[in-house]
Amino acid sequence: MKFQVNRDVLADAVAWTARVLPGRPAVPALSGLLIEAGEALRVSAFDYDVSARADVEAEVAEPGRVLIPGKVLAEITRSLPNRPVEIVRSGSEAVLTCGSAEFGLLTLPDEDFPTMPAMPSRVGMVGGGVFATAVGQVSAAASRDDTLPMLTGVRLDIDGVQMSMAATDRYRIAAREFLWHPEREDESRAAMVPARVLVEVARSLRGGEVVIGLDDNVAGFESQGRTTTVRLLDDQFIDYRSRLSEQWAIHADVEAAPFVEAIKRVALVAERNTAVRLSFSQGQVLIQAGGGEIGRGAEVLEAELEGDDIQIAFQPHFLLDGLVGVETERVRLNMDSPTRPALIANEGDDPDFRYLVMSLRLG
Repeated sequence: MKFQVNRDVLADAVAWTARVLPGRPAVPALSGLLIEAGEALRVSAFDYDVSARADVEAEVAEPGRVLIPGKVLAEITRSLPNRPVEIVRSGSEAVLTCGSAEFGLLTLPDEDFPTMPAMPSRVGMVGGGVFATAVGQVSAAASRDDTLPMLTGVRLDIDGVQMSMAATDRYRIAAREFLWHPEREDESRAAMVPARVLVEVARSLRGGEVVIGLDDNVAGFESQGRTTTVRLLDDQFIDYRSRLSEQWAIHADVEAAPFVEAIKRVALVAERNTAVRLSFSQGQVLIQAGGGEIGRGAEVLEAELEGDDIQIAFQPHFLLDGLVGVETERVRLNMDSPTRPALIANEGDDPDFRYLVMSLRLG
């Protein structure tokens, strides 16, 4: 095997695939990146649950494949000078040359590398910007506790031309609806995808369209030569739509950006596990925190209130996670009482983003 490739192209592809390398691989081969040179160059990684492969252009003199320890290769390619990179397989070594730098990397047995899963059956595509925004809005509400795998995922619901994403950690629910381009407009599917994988896919998007594939137990995401597949979680999820469509007695509209900044400022004096208090009255909202050993903070903003005056409290970061997902100029808070959850949503009668968050008991 022998090929030459642009240094930045190689470093980018290696870094992107190396992110799925397992910390403690079940077998030594899974610590490697499989490099295959044919009509183009493919870099692949796999840990039995998640696979990643990147296809890039290269000048291939001799086709072939080689399995190179992935973390070492990522460190090397990131530090190379800005010159073309040549890699040649020579016996048990992969010889990497870039300018005057040369590395002889001991290879792993490529025959031990497991067969990569194929991209699942294509079910549709969506714009990369819409996809990344939706993932960012809902993934904050996914749990990080692996003892309850269902709560670590993002639920994808496909209903014709509409797709919904939702996540919950039992203390909040985030959901986003958007239009996409299905392969079949009568398609109706549901899947639970690990949130961390969706976040990585969204983070690495460089525009364009995202092709989504689904089979019985695997999801796939493909965009601009990069493909990720992931084993699905068990398809168990709460009936989140009924909880987000309740009727609310109190509505408050506030300019979103100033509201977020005011909460961040006031929360600087909120001690660990203490609340930010919101007091809504006609024409304004009073934001308060602190009062303990650090001190206290307060700020007043204009607000439009429909319904009775109310004082309600939230964990600061739970509140902010919902507010930063709002895309409209103003945010609407829907409330019933200080002891019940509140619904944060985009402005409008039929918002496409909803975030239900538990309130804290006022002391």
